[in-house]
Amino acid sequence: MTKFHGTGIAIITPFNEDLTIDHIALANLVNFNIDNGTNYIVISGTTGESVTITQAEKKAIIKTITRVNNGRVPLVLGIGGNNTVSVVDEIKATDLSEIDALLSVSPYYSKPQQEGIYQHFKAVSDASPIDIILYNVPGRTSSNMSTETTLRLAKDFQNIIAVKEAGNNVHQYLKLLRDKPEDFLIISGDDDLVLGIILAGGAGVISVLGQAIPKEFTKMINLGLKGNAKEAYKIHFKLMDMTALIFSENNPAGIKAVLEALKLSKAIVRLPLVEASNQLKQNIKLALQEIES
Repeated sequence: MTKFHGTGIAIITPFNEDLTIDHIALANLVNFNIDNGTNYIVISGTTGESVTITQAEKKAIIKTITRVNNGRVPLVLGIGGNNTVSVVDEIKATDLSEIDALLSVSPYYSKPQQEGIYQHFKAVSDASPIDIILYNVPGRTSSNMSTETTLRLAKDFQNIIAVKEAGNNVHQYLKLLRDKPEDFLIISGDDDLVLGIILAGGAGVISVLGQAIPKEFTKMINLGLKGNAKEAYKIHFKLMDMTALIFSENNPAGIKAVLEALKLSKAIVRLPLVEASNQLKQNIKLALQEIES
């Protein structure tokens, strides 16, 4: 397996009551995941509430995670946006010495044409001294990076090594798996679809749920990678209700409610997001009891 096969997690940013970053909880969450089989950690993705984190806070988060990780698992850093020049400037200004790859989201809000997406990532590729994982999440960006654009980028740029596909679109996944270059990785960003995608040839997942129940989740992913569909689906079915719950209000409010129930961090999020409702928190506790039974 390469360093980005298996289970990656899109780690949350835990907050204290005063909305400062809870670095103790962050450190504990890193150890909890590594100790329970998580293969790599993605810093400052959507689930990390990257859009409400300052650059100074981002540096502090990287510092905490790299210190606690101490080289044990690969680290991926989210650097993306819809201002190409700003993205390039951030890449050039960031110390990437302990980062294994960038996760860079397709430009949001601006709704560029496919050629605009291609040219954006060409600039990102030219600026990056390390590997790049593209991130296609049309539900958040308001534009889909087409299969053709993804494969064009995969073929044209050696440091673009993978795509995190999160469009919940099985047909698009299958086209990518069928037509991709041999060494290009298709990584699922959809916790509900990941097992089927792995069985069809996907490399693994960058998961939201996985950080809360890493042992069970990683076991499912590893069984899938070995082609053991029957045993993997037993775990998938066990996790189905929780997977639906954590995305039922907003992400990461749902996963933060799970982590609070597990006493790993608080459920606090920053505006414009709001904390999970009491009803959702109750439903999550019941779902956790089912998983643990």
